[in-house]
Parts: sequence; structure tokens; C-alpha cells
Amino acid sequence: QVQLQESGGGTVQPGGSLRLSCAASGSFFSVNSMGWYRRAPGEQRDLVARMASDGNILTGGPVKGRVNISRDDAKNTMYLEMNNLKPEDTGVYLCFANAHRSPGDIPDTTWGQGTQVTVSS
Repeated sequence: QVQLQESGGGTVQPGGSLRLSCAASGSFFSVNSMGWYRRAPGEQRDLVARMASDGNILTGGPVKGRVNISRDDAKNTMYLEMNNLKPEDTGVYLCFANAHRSPGDIPDTTWGQGTQVTVSS
């Protein structure tokens, strides 16, 4: 099973930047996709960005043009760079991975515990 550990959250002023990391560990065969969702206070989770195993990227509407998702396969780590941050970007950023434990099985989705991002002056 995959374990995920996020890092890189914090407080930043409007217009600032942050880079979040999500390190995957544990036993798994392959990863279909990894990415990030944001959960703002009192709201449901919203997609920030996700990357499939073939490198295809899907970005959520509110952050289009302001985020870059990348991965380092050697480190089993995914990164989310966010630029020109706005107060409405505030929330808990949750990393997920959809992965196979063994060849041909139905993949599971695992979530990290999240890292808080606060955009405030």
C-alpha cells in the first residue's frame, strides 16, 4: 500500500509562491496518477492538478496558469509549484495517489493528511 507524506505548506502573502512536495513510499506495483486537491474551510475538495503515468496533466479551473505539477520518479516524489497566490487559494492541500498494489488488480486511491496553505497579508 502507498503512504504519502506532504510538505511545503505555510503562510505566504498574496502574489507569493510556494512549492509543495508529496513523497510516496510503501509497497506498490505502479501508479496510475498522482496529484493535489484543495479543501477550503467549509467546502468540498477541489482539483488543483493531477498527472497521469503517461505525463498527461489536468489542472483545476481556479488555478490554471498559476501552478506547475511535476514529478521525480527516482525519488517517488511529486511537486506542486504555485505562483501568484491569492487569498482564495487558502486551504488544506491534499496529495493523492491512484496505484496498483499488484499487476492487473483494481487500483486504490490513497490520500495524504494534507498540508495547510494560508495566503494572507
